[in-house]
This record gives sequence, C-alpha cells and structure tokens, in this order.
Amino acid sequence: MKRIFTKLSVLTFLCFFFINAASAQDITIHGVVSDGADKTTLPGVSVLVKGTKIGTLTDASGKYAVSAPANATLVFSYIGYDPIEVQVNNRTTINIELASNSQELEQVVVVGYGTQKKKDLTGSVAQVKGEDIARQPVLSATQAIQGKVAGVQIVSSGAPNSLPTVRVRGTGTMLAGANPLYVVDGVINEDIRNINSNDILTMDILKDASATAIYGMRAANGVILITTKKGKAGDMQIEYNATAGFKEAAKLVNMAGANQYAGYLNEANLYYGTGDVLITPTMLQNGANTDWYDAILKRGFQQNHNLSISGGSDKGTYLFSAGYLSDAGIIKTNDFNRLTLRSNNEYNITNWLKFTSMTSFSRSDVRNVNLDAFNIAYRAAPYVASKVDGKYGNTSLSNNISNPLLNLEKENNRELGNRIQSNFALDLKPISWLSFRSSFGIDGDFGKVTTYNYRYLNTGPNNVFLTEGGNQVRPNSALALEDKTTTRWVWDNTVTANKTFGEHSFNLLVGTTAEGFKFRSFKGSRTDVPESPDQWYLGAGSPTNQTNDNTGDKATRNSYISRFNYSYANRYLLTATFRADGTSRFPSQNRWGYFPSVGLGWNVVNESFMANQRIFSALKLRASYGKVGNDLIPTSTYLPLATINKPYFFDGKEYLGISFDNLPDKNIKWETTTEYDLGLDFGFLENKLTGEFNYYNKKTENALVAIRIPAILGDTDSQYTTNAASFSNKGVELALNWASSVGKDWSYSINGNVSYNQNKITGLNGGQALFDANVGGTFVTKSDNNQPIGSFFLLQADGVFQNAAEIAASAQKDAKPGDLRYRDISGDGVINDEDRAFSGSYQPKLTFGLNGNVTYKAFDLNIGTYGTSGGKVYNGKKAERENSKDNLETNVAKNRWTPNNPSNKIPRANLDKLPASTYFLEKGDFFRINNLTLGYSLPKEMMSKYKIQKLRVFVTAQNLATITGYSGFTPEIISDKTLNAGVESKIYPTTRTFAFGVNVGF
Repeated sequence: MKRIFTKLSVLTFLCFFFINAASAQDITIHGVVSDGADKTTLPGVSVLVKGTKIGTLTDASGKYAVSAPANATLVFSYIGYDPIEVQVNNRTTINIELASNSQELEQVVVVGYGTQKKKDLTGSVAQVKGEDIARQPVLSATQAIQGKVAGVQIVSSGAPNSLPTVRVRGTGTMLAGANPLYVVDGVINEDIRNINSNDILTMDILKDASATAIYGMRAANGVILITTKKGKAGDMQIEYNATAGFKEAAKLVNMAGANQYAGYLNEANLYYGTGDVLITPTMLQNGANTDWYDAILKRGFQQNHNLSISGGSDKGTYLFSAGYLSDAGIIKTNDFNRLTLRSNNEYNITNWLKFTSMTSFSRSDVRNVNLDAFNIAYRAAPYVASKVDGKYGNTSLSNNISNPLLNLEKENNRELGNRIQSNFALDLKPISWLSFRSSFGIDGDFGKVTTYNYRYLNTGPNNVFLTEGGNQVRPNSALALEDKTTTRWVWDNTVTANKTFGEHSFNLLVGTTAEGFKFRSFKGSRTDVPESPDQWYLGAGSPTNQTNDNTGDKATRNSYISRFNYSYANRYLLTATFRADGTSRFPSQNRWGYFPSVGLGWNVVNESFMANQRIFSALKLRASYGKVGNDLIPTSTYLPLATINKPYFFDGKEYLGISFDNLPDKNIKWETTTEYDLGLDFGFLENKLTGEFNYYNKKTENALVAIRIPAILGDTDSQYTTNAASFSNKGVELALNWASSVGKDWSYSINGNVSYNQNKITGLNGGQALFDANVGGTFVTKSDNNQPIGSFFLLQADGVFQNAAEIAASAQKDAKPGDLRYRDISGDGVINDEDRAFSGSYQPKLTFGLNGNVTYKAFDLNIGTYGTSGGKVYNGKKAERENSKDNLETNVAKNRWTPNNPSNKIPRANLDKLPASTYFLEKGDFFRINNLTLGYSLPKEMMSKYKIQKLRVFVTAQNLATITGYSGFTPEIISDKTLNAGVESKIYPTTRTFAFGVNVGF
C-alpha cells in the first residue's frame, strides 16, 4: 500500500510539473483586427486558440489580448469576413486584416419575418447597405437608393419633407396606393420620412411575388424592409456624423425679359389681333426687368447632425441616437426642421429568452409653400417690379396674375408633426431548433396644420402695392387649423422550426399577424383673426364666417402566415409561402384573400460536374410564382355615405335634409397581382464579378377604377369605384458588380444595373376608357386597352404652316402662316377630338444606374448615377398659358416663326391658348450624376495618438449634373396618382446640394 501511495505521489508531482512547465511557456499576444479593405478596426471579432476553448473578443477599438502557447495557432473569425488562422511563432504582437466575404451572393438579406443568405434565396431580393444610404445628403432614405437597385424607379422632389414616388417593377395599380409597403423593424409603414438615414443598417427590397407573398394584401407594389442599427457587445462606442452645405435650383426655365415680352405681345396683336399696341413704351418706363424665379427663389442652407452611443455585454446591448436636420429649401418662406431620437436595446434574460425594444421619436416642423407660385412666376409680366421699398408690384394691372412673391409672404402655412414608433419583441428558444417570437409594434403620428392668410388691400392707407388698382386684394385675414391623429398597431406571433438531417435542411415558419389603423381629423377656420401668432386661435376670429369639419377612418386586418424552406445538399432549394388575409376595407362576402407562392432554386455550381471548372464561383437558377393583393382604398368605398343637414328648397322655403352623394359598389373585391419570375445569379473569378438577371411577368386583375356614370342616369360628373380593369407589367433586369484591389493601396468596385419594363392595360370592363390630367380644361391622358396606364392622348402637331398653299391643302382652312399644323387622323377634313391619338406615357421603358467606389490609402471617392429612357413629359405650365398677356419662354420669343425666320418647330406670336397637342409633349429621358463624394480618413497612427477610432472628412455633391433634352424644370414629376402622372405644372424644381461632412468615432 505504501509503495502504491509513493508511486501515485510521484505521478501527481510529475503531472503538476509538466502542467506548470506548459503554463510557463504561455505568452500573451496583443494586436488589432481591422477590415482589409477600408482599414477600419473591427469590434467583436472572435479570437480562439485552435484546438482549445480558450479565446476572447476584440474590444470597441478592435484590440485583443489572449494567452496561448508560443507555438499555438490563433483563429480569427467574424460574421461577413473570411476566417483566418495564424501561427504565433513566439510573437507577442499580431495585427490582423480580415478579408470581407460579403460578396453579392454571400450577403445575409432580410426577408419577411426572418433572414436568409442570398445564395439560398429563390425570390428576387436586393439589399442596400446603411453606409451607402447615409453617405448622401438627402432627407428620405428612399432618395438615397435611386439608381442602386434594378427594377426600382424613384422620383424625388426638391421640396423639403416631400414624399418620394417609388415604383417597383412598374406601375402596380390604377386607383389604389401604388407605393411599396415599408416595414421598419417589424412595424408596417406607408411613409418613412421620420426615419433618420444614419440609423439604418440595411434596406432590403423584395421585388417578386415569391418574396413579397409573405406580406399578402400589402405587397402588390413590392416591400421595402428597413433594419435599424443595434449595439454590439464591447466597450462604449460614440459616433458623430455631420454635413453642412447649401441647396440651389438645379435647373430653371429662362423667361422672356421686358423687351422680348413686349415685342412678342405687340407683334401678336398688331398682325394677328386687334391691331393695337398692348405693351406701350410708357409701361416700360419704370425700368423693371423682373426675373420672377429669381424673385421667389433663394439658396437654402442645409445641415444634418447625428450622434450615436452604443455598446453592451453578453447580458445585452444598447444603442441611443439623436439626429437634427435643417433644410431651408430654395423658395422664399420655405423651411424644414426635424429632430429624431432612437433607442434600440436587447436584453438576454437567459440563454433561451431575449427581450428587444426599439423605439424612435421624430418631431418635424415645416413651413410649406403653395406650388402655384411657380406657375404664377412663369406667367407674370417681367416689366412689373417684384417688390420695392416694402411694396409689391401690381401684376394684376398687367395680366390679371397675382404677384407670386406677395402670395408667398402673405401666407404662413406651418405643419408640426410628432411621430413615435416602437416595437417590443420576446424571443424564446427552448431547444436549439425551435424558436418563438412575439412582437408588438405601434406607430402614432400626431400632426397640426396652421394656415394663416394675412389681410392686404389695393387702395387706401394699407395699400401694399406700388400702384393702386387691380384686383389682388384680401380684405379679411383668415385662419385655418387642423389637428390630425393617425395610430397603427401590429401584433405578430410566429413559430420557427429549423432542422438539418444529413444533407437535408428544413425551415418552417407559421404564425398570425393582426393590425389596426385609425385616423381622426378636426378642421376649423375663422376670418378676421389678428396677425400676431400668439393670437392664432379660432376663438379670436369672427364667428360670422366660419367652417368646421370632423372626419375619420378606421380599418383592421387579420392574417395567417406560413413559409417552408427546404434545401438539399445546398443544391436544390424550395420556398413555399401561403398567407390568408382578412381586411375591413372590403364587404364581408369579399373580405378574405388567399395569397400563395412557390420558388425553386438550383445551385448549379455545387453540382459534382462543376467541381473541376474554374469559370463560375457561383451559379444559381431561380423560378418563382406568387400572388399578392392590394386593399389600399378608403374604408368607405363600398358604403353609401349620407350627408346630413343639406339644404334644399321647396315651395319657396329652405329645409335641411339628408342626401346620398356617392354611388358605391357593394361587391368590390381584392385587386390581385399574379407574378412569374425567372432569375439567374452568377459569380466569376472568385466572386470578384457577380450579378443577376431577372425576367418577370406581372398580371393585375380586378383592378379598382373610377367609372363615370352614363348621363342618362343623372349627374354627368358622378362616378363610382369598382373592379373593372386588368393590366400587366413585363420586364427584364440586369445587375453587375465588380470588386477588386490593385496592390496594397488601391481598391475599387463598380456596380451597374439596367431594367426594361412594359406596362399595358389588357382589359377594361365594358371598354370604357379613363380620362385624367386636366390641363387648361382638357384631359390630356387616356387609359385604354393595349396602352400603358396614363397614356397621353393628344392632337398630333406636324410642323408649322409656311404659306397659304399649305393651309389650303390642309384641314385647317382658317389657319395663318406660322400656325401649328395638326394631322387629320380621322380624315374628315376637320381638326377636332377625333384626331387625338396615343402619344406615349410618363412611364419609362428603361431605368439604369452606374455606381463606383475607389480607395487609395486614406482617400476614397464615390460616384452614383441614375437615368431613365422612353418616358414622356407634358409641359403643362407652357400649355396653361391662359391670358393674352402671360409671359413666355425665351426660346419661344427668340425662335418663333416669322416671315424672316420660317421655323418649323415654334409657331408665330400668338395671344390665344393653343390646343392640347404633342407640341407640349417632350422626351423625359435623362442621365444624372446623383452623388459625388471625396473623402479622407485620418491615418491610424494619428487616430490612436488622440484616442480616436475613426476620423473622416469629405465633400459631397448631390444632383451634381443632369443631361436631358427636356426644356422644363425637371423630367422627374412627383405624383401620387397613376392616371395623371407626367404633367409638369405646379412642381418644386429639382435641387442641387453641395456639402462638407465629417465622420468621427471614439
């Protein structure tokens, strides 16, 4: 026994000796881990001693320290980067640069109620990174992705706080909402102007029905998923990002000066009118030569400041951010300010239970302007002064047009908005392959609009005009107030099972979602309210002239969702989705809609017969089918609404009664869109070159349209909404991306995309065409079978008459040399509505973008471009020249037809309004340098000296240059309707921005 004990003692001593000897050979290795491309440090990188469980994470500055044997191997790994193994070899300092593996096909994208690797997708999904969005000095995140995603057309205005128009794969409806659905951290939205671009981590665009069907009734126009940033485990990080610069009109229209204006009008009246001189030398004696656009526009200052604080531990993470944006606009009296606050927090209560809260608040304050000012500035006489010594030029004496500067300065329209959004979620994972998620989102939007119209007179002691007379007068001040509240809640409950058996991988998601929406508005107005803003209350005005209105809306939705993903050997992919939707916006018998989809994928590159090839690094074929719906119509569409206390007269006396003014269709039902999609994803040269090709065919049936009631049934202006149309969008998309480096100092990437879309109406119930876009009393668009939605329907201008012989041989016997000539399409010898013809539409056939990034050491250069081709724009402001003394464009004044200048494009001097024709229709093609940014990052050595994680300064230009043949303000026309899009009339000009910025991290 003693001998055994002695042997055990010796063995124990030897074990301790060798353990201590091994421990004595351990060394501490320090270092910094950074991105191999942009050299920024990476927090949260896993550093593991290979073959052991010993390891650590890099801190907020990318630094690490770990103890390991001198001959050990360290493994560095981080999501989105290729892992790397490094032998220690007795070194105590090892700095590592990780190479990104986030190539186009490897990136993780957000899909409905989950995420997937793009290489595993069977649907068409595109992603834009948050840093690419925040780089541009724009208000809304959607403006920043213009030209970056194939198949997505974005039209933005220069007006502060304007809502961009977004079309995904063409126009998806004729009457219901045409913009895509936005989902911000699980909260459904229709407007994301409250979201700070610097808070966005990713924006994922779901384009085809296979990808969007999980959102069912809301997905007919595509879905844009926005994921905001969260904190990371590690030390506290502080980031400050700011830009400051100015905005100006990118393009204006040159209008005739005083002498050109007088010469044109006098020529028109002397030779083709009464023979009198309209603009006498006396009228020009004051020497005014007003550029009315210069009078109402300004160069606006813009600034944007954003501060974020983030961090956390294994128990939870946090992120707090604050942003302030100020945009003065480019038109006098216009300005906009927005404050945003965000708090995103995650709490790991246990290893199987997590609670997430994400809350944002925004407060906006905008002074709006009446866009009539641009139209009036176009028409106002140039020989009238805008404003001198506090008094305004009396334009109504000249041509019955009001002074646009006075209109702006004598109206104060201010809108205040407070919006809060929150999403609270519980994630439970009782076992490794099963998870439960319950999330509740709320969205509250509280707005107040105050419109005050100042009193001003044309005569007497309060005369604000340089000369008395005229008809521009407002004898009484007026105040209008509106309080509006919009609330929405969304409650999602899902269960996800994820299992792998050998080469088989399954993912099943089932759940329910419910949504409630409520809107309330109260409006009131009074006259004779005092001018002091402190007294802008309805009670301070006269009760003898007042209005009151109280309206509202309410809707609910309930849905059941399911999705099944299957993968075999990472080669064969299947995604099947089914959603059942119920909505209160339709009558009970048509309340439920059912939206299935299926997608198939084949990762060809993973087949055995591709093992030895060196051409493709990625190759996947996709095919999908899906059906989605649209219920974005007023909830009262199918209900007969009563108007109470409506006066009527009988037997000479006035009575109050009830009337039903609308004629509803009590059987309206879902708009449904069925889509087929074929896709090819590919990568070459180890994914340096990646891309995708898509073909799609979308068919919308039972589209809701407003049908005019035949006059035989009563009021000729009456109409009712019903399911009476069908149309299609067919197209192809191509996107290519190239990323590479040259040596250690140079790296670059280029990505481009092009999309072709053909929109066509395939069926109108009863063949009743839909007219819209009233310009000067004439509807200029007609939507009919086999034509695009909102097609222009116009007389066909065919040059200018040069002599009497041409007139005699035409259908315009009363014309004069210099008049426009129109084609007699009907052949009846008369020019009338029978000679109008389809002339294209605003919808472009091609949209395209080309973007690039270049880095050289500490410098970076980014460029983004965008363009469209094949669309038309109707120059409505030019066509609306209604008064014989309206001003005209310089080009018309200089190049008009005269006997000595026999132009065949611009007619003679004319005082009459010309009929709606292709003379006012122009090509809407353009190519724009959307963004150009040059930046410089402080070297690491200097940053570490001042304990700064990053410091970058940059200069940027937005909408730097546009190449277009269009003669108006801009070929991009904002419109929330599809039947009258593409008419330039009362629009805010596109703006150009120059700014300086800084990015700082601690």
